[in-house]
Amino acid sequence: MIDSFLNFLQFEKRFSPHTVTSYKNDLSQFEAYLKEHYDEQPQVASYSMVRSWIVQLVEKKLDALSVNRKIASLRSYYKFLLRQGLIEKTPMMKIKVLKTRKKLPHFVKEQEMVKVLDQQEFKDTHEDWRRKLILELLYGTGMRLTELIGLKENQVNLHDQTIRVIGKRNKERVIPVSDSVIPIIKGYLTVRNRDLAPRDHGCLIVTDTGSKCYPMLVYRIVKESLGITSSEKTSPHVLRHTYATHLLNKGAEINAVKDLLGHSSLAATQVYTHNSMEKLKKVFDQAHPKA
Repeated sequence: MIDSFLNFLQFEKRFSPHTVTSYKNDLSQFEAYLKEHYDEQPQVASYSMVRSWIVQLVEKKLDALSVNRKIASLRSYYKFLLRQGLIEKTPMMKIKVLKTRKKLPHFVKEQEMVKVLDQQEFKDTHEDWRRKLILELLYGTGMRLTELIGLKENQVNLHDQTIRVIGKRNKERVIPVSDSVIPIIKGYLTVRNRDLAPRDHGCLIVTDTGSKCYPMLVYRIVKESLGITSSEKTSPHVLRHTYATHLLNKGAEINAVKDLLGHSSLAATQVYTHNSMEKLKKVFDQAHPKA
């Protein structure tokens, strides 16, 4: 039944391969726990069995966010079984998520981001053009890592200065690109086509052999580039957080930022308002009589 559920997530809900793998791992761990302690299958698990597994995870000092993700995986799985008529009631009714501390998104300060983009050594090689393009696109569009890697050349409209992004669950959005990024895209394409043999995958950003770009390559480029900043974290997602935070600091409407990021609800975007203290301080300095 777990395989049927995973197929449902992949083909009907259109979840990303990474998300489906996370569900698979969570359910496999729960299945192994039930077999070892109760000699039962997940579809016949009771509330007490689920609760005992969660208690064990907590006792093993597993992070509360990870435990909550596993609880969410079980909730979705039993909801699926309920819809299929394979169980009469879900054991998740009384299961509550663990309390977690809200973490504010890490972001790079504006002046440090300018240094990353403009003051690093740059040569006319495919490697350096790729590094510059990756940084400019992640910071200049706020796209996710998976969106960047899957970005096709035909999704980039140089004339209109827009990029058509295929996001989570195949949702499409169009992101404007600044004037400064267009020459970098053109420069990268020129060097890529000059130095590498063409491939039929159609991806914009490629490896040094012309193959599709992969996550660890982007991680390495971002980590090396953000190493000169004071940011505690140096991942591609930090540049997405930086994009959103800087937009809000400059006065962008939160609903517009929501659409640019591809969030399905405003709640996911509101976390960035906590990082916009710089903007609030400026408003206070300009408007309050005692400032």
